[in-house]
Amino acid sequence: MIQVCSRCGTRWNVRDRQRVWCPRCQGSLLPPSAEQAPPGPAGPSQRLPAGYRWIAVRPGAPPPARRTNPPLGPTPRYAVIPRWGLQDRFEPPAPATPDQPPKSATRMVQATVAVTMLALAFAVVVHIANYALLLYNRSRLLNPIVAGVATWAGVAASVLVFFALIATTVVLTNWLVVRRASTYAHFGVEDPRPAWQLWVCCLVPLVNLFWAPVFVLELARVEGRLSWLRTPIVVWWCAWWVSFLVSAFSFATSFTSDSQGIANNTVAVTIAYLAALAALLLTVRMYQGFEHQTVDQRPTKRWVVVADDTPKDAEPRDREADDASRAESDRMEPAASGIIST
Repeated sequence: MIQVCSRCGTRWNVRDRQRVWCPRCQGSLLPPSAEQAPPGPAGPSQRLPAGYRWIAVRPGAPPPARRTNPPLGPTPRYAVIPRWGLQDRFEPPAPATPDQPPKSATRMVQATVAVTMLALAFAVVVHIANYALLLYNRSRLLNPIVAGVATWAGVAASVLVFFALIATTVVLTNWLVVRRASTYAHFGVEDPRPAWQLWVCCLVPLVNLFWAPVFVLELARVEGRLSWLRTPIVVWWCAWWVSFLVSAFSFATSFTSDSQGIANNTVAVTIAYLAALAALLLTVRMYQGFEHQTVDQRPTKRWVVVADDTPKDAEPRDREADDASRAESDRMEPAASGIIST
């Protein structure tokens, strides 16, 4: 049984079941006609009537209609960026914490320097007393107990000064190493000189006379204090050289055995202790120049009030000059005063 679509004109073989809608265009099907299709396939010379064409139809029930998707609606809009959705969270690796240099023991430095200064002062007093006893011994004999006490007091003072100076050198070298490490770490760079070089060049005699001040100048340059610490550092350097030369001279003249040579050596040793005390005082001054402000603080600024060089009566004088010039111009121009000459 054949049914023809009233819209597209397609002929449908509905077999023995009448249908209502066209499977192709959803148009209404005409009632089935009694006209039967010619038997056998249509050859190339056989032509169908107008409005008819051959189509392939699968056997059985017609295919189900295609399901149309409902409208999606308006495009969603957001007043702010939505926080939902996929988020890529990359946790950065924990930064390697740099080794923080240990803080300098300020109290230890101050205590060691104070003990060394007391030891030097004690040695100066002892050697002055020994020189006075030598002068007294020129004409009179000394009590053996007094002579023994004076001799061993001088030896004890020298030994105490020797170990105190070594301790002060070690403590100040440690302060220099720690201070340089803290300063370079504050600026995000590494100290160009290794710690072993600082220790060796500051503890070896004669070598420290050349290299220790260089290290201190580098530290002052990095911290931005070289402008006001250059003079104290240079003066300390010169005083250190003077103390070293005087100490070397006193040591060279200490092998004499005559009374006059011993007296001269006592004076030389006293001067050497005084020079060492002066050099230590200059060292403390330089140390305080660094420690009066920490590394992580900004350089201090000093505001100075400057007197104004402009005289107070300058403005009234200018006004008087302007008034005088204006009055003179009025006299020169008659039209300004309302008089017209003919």
